[in-house]
Amino acid sequence: MVLDINFLTEAALTVGSVSINLAQIIIIPLLCVMGFLFIKLSSRLIKSQLFQHKLSPDLIQAIMRIYFLMIIGILAMLILHWMNVPLAAFAFISGAVAIGVGFGAQNIINNFISGWILMWERPIRIGDFLEIGEAKGTVEAVNTRSTRIRRADGVHMLIPNSHFLENTVVNWTLLDQTVRTTVRVGVAYGTSPRKTSMLIEQAAKEHPLVLMNPESIVVFEDFGDSALIFDLYLWANITIEKGIKVIRSDIRYRIEELFDENGIEIAFPQKDIHLDGELVIKNR
Repeated sequence: MVLDINFLTEAALTVGSVSINLAQIIIIPLLCVMGFLFIKLSSRLIKSQLFQHKLSPDLIQAIMRIYFLMIIGILAMLILHWMNVPLAAFAFISGAVAIGVGFGAQNIINNFISGWILMWERPIRIGDFLEIGEAKGTVEAVNTRSTRIRRADGVHMLIPNSHFLENTVVNWTLLDQTVRTTVRVGVAYGTSPRKTSMLIEQAAKEHPLVLMNPESIVVFEDFGDSALIFDLYLWANITIEKGIKVIRSDIRYRIEELFDENGIEIAFPQKDIHLDGELVIKNR
């Protein structure tokens, strides 16, 4: 018994000068599925190799995005060539898309181009700690249209890429993870300023996350209403806002312990009220 499969190659649909037979209609979805599987498997293999070479996550993401677009473009060209579809057939569609972009997709194109600029110039990288307005968080992904940021409270934010190019963004870890912070302490009047300064500096040096270079500095800031005011300026390596808060908290605990051991009192707001005795007697 001979199975005649010639009917598969007979023209099933004709659009202008382009003919699509039944074999093409069957094979094209298979090619798409096989292409998708190839992209998925090859992307995993390439990504694992890039991680073994210890490349930065944002560079790996940029390489994988370029690879994905290249493979999609090659696959589309092969399918069109196999279907004998000339690229000139898409001239009208390209014109319509251009008009649509001009009228209604400016923001999408703007964010798309901004995303590529961010990946190329790398002012924002995966793992950076950013301050955007009142929000602070860590960059998790720089996508085509938006950037995903995880705030210190665990909430995720999706921010359009164009926002980073058009507005002021504070990147705490652009060049390194070194951040300066301040701890303010007030001690009671009558306390030795020199001894107080030495104890505050000791608390900073004992903390394992405080850097020795640049060196911590204690400044006798002011004579306050109820206290002598000291400011401790220190540098530390941090990745999130919570880290610097924990460091300040640890140093305050240690300062309180050192002050208690050396008999130094931490000041609190107080006022002295003097009464005129003669005025009190007259009022009676």
